[in-house]
Amino acid sequence: MALKQFLQFKLSQKLSPQQIQLMKLIQLPTQAFEQRLKQELEENPALDTGKDTNTEDSLDEFDNSTDDYEDNDVIDAEDINVDEYLSDDEIPDYRTQANNYSSDDDEKQIPYASGTTFTQHLINQLNTFRLDEQEEEVAYFLVGSVDDSGYIRRSLSDITDDLAFTQNVYTTEEEVEKILHIVQQLDPPGVAARNLQECLSIQLHRKPKTESIELAISIIDDAFEHFTKKHYKKLMQKFNINEDQLRDAVEEIERLNPKPGGTYAGNNRIIEHIVPDFAIRIVDGELELTLNGRNAPELHVSKEYSNMLKAYKASKEKSKSQKDAVLFIKQKLDAAKWFIEAVQQRQQTLFVTMSAIMNYQKEYFLTGDERKLRPMILKDIADEIDMDVSTVSRVANSKYVDTPYGTKLIKEFFSESMTNDQGEEVSTREIKKILETVIEEENKKKPLTDEALSKILKEKGYPIARRTVAKYREQLDIPVARLRKKI
Repeated sequence: MALKQFLQFKLSQKLSPQQIQLMKLIQLPTQAFEQRLKQELEENPALDTGKDTNTEDSLDEFDNSTDDYEDNDVIDAEDINVDEYLSDDEIPDYRTQANNYSSDDDEKQIPYASGTTFTQHLINQLNTFRLDEQEEEVAYFLVGSVDDSGYIRRSLSDITDDLAFTQNVYTTEEEVEKILHIVQQLDPPGVAARNLQECLSIQLHRKPKTESIELAISIIDDAFEHFTKKHYKKLMQKFNINEDQLRDAVEEIERLNPKPGGTYAGNNRIIEHIVPDFAIRIVDGELELTLNGRNAPELHVSKEYSNMLKAYKASKEKSKSQKDAVLFIKQKLDAAKWFIEAVQQRQQTLFVTMSAIMNYQKEYFLTGDERKLRPMILKDIADEIDMDVSTVSRVANSKYVDTPYGTKLIKEFFSESMTNDQGEEVSTREIKKILETVIEEENKKKPLTDEALSKILKEKGYPIARRTVAKYREQLDIPVARLRKKI
């Protein structure tokens, strides 16, 4: 087989390390950006924060050098053009390796609250009971099986098997159930229940007995399915009661906690702090946008590193160790200069994008009425600011804005559009708000079906189908008509 040579032209697009790092910076919210900035300051000694009083050491003084160095023991001063680092070239031509970080360098530190765990809280109470050694081991195992909601979601047979295989405790399901009833006496009431029905029943049995409580216990123990499906007529027939009696019993049940462990277990959950990236204020009837100051740190190249370069230039004898030091300085200066430029570009991109969103939704930000939200997709803003859709998506996805009407997630301002009966483009957010208002004002004794809601919306000028109403209702986390019914 003969070997052949041929030319092939190929057009490809590749992102530079600087572009990749810039995209990562843009998508970071304020707190994550602060952590990223802290990490960069720790890794790059050529980068400093705070005001730079010496103008000679500002960012514009440094430009990249693309000189290649030979591995000689002694080098001449001409081998490294220090003046290029101190030039005022506005369009730097630099190439650097992004070897300070990798794609997996996302900040992983998450603050946790301290305090007694939910399991320890239950064990502390369990120690007040008199149990023999085996009963104590079974009880501890049951407590360890309680999840954060306060439930034991495993069958007694599985627990019995696990006790035998893992704890070397041989017992029966009857004995485990006996110990389970002891664990269910712990606080908060309803803990260690195996299902919602048992959880509510435990709480009701621990309440002082009244006529309403007794009826509520009967409903939960004997007619739980009718209660969950809100078949109130069947309940009144079954227990031979009137509507007022049923209403009192249902109110008692509604006061119960369906997740008894939720309030206590929350003490050790991840703490989530929302720091707005932008703030919008109304000043003299006009909107004013500001970027959170924590997104705009004052960065400059270290003065000490500038002095190192100057000292090397002034030195008459150049050793190999000095050459290695200058190569290290070059890398750090390049990284510092790029990072500062990336931060500045991040600030500009965030501000320009949010300004376009604010102006696009001006009526909403002036009034706070969600019905004033215009249909808006990522492409609308991308076309407005002449940027890529992916850039707008990174800005909107995980950032918040502080408005006179509360702190809002930016991506919530984006919505699809539909045409009303007058041929106007309206936001689906507007329709959802009207749908939510209609449901709030309905007669709870006879809640509106999706078909009825569809007819009402058509009367208001929004011709949408019943299935679309059902979809919007589910997105609003509103149950079906039968489950919205009240006595």
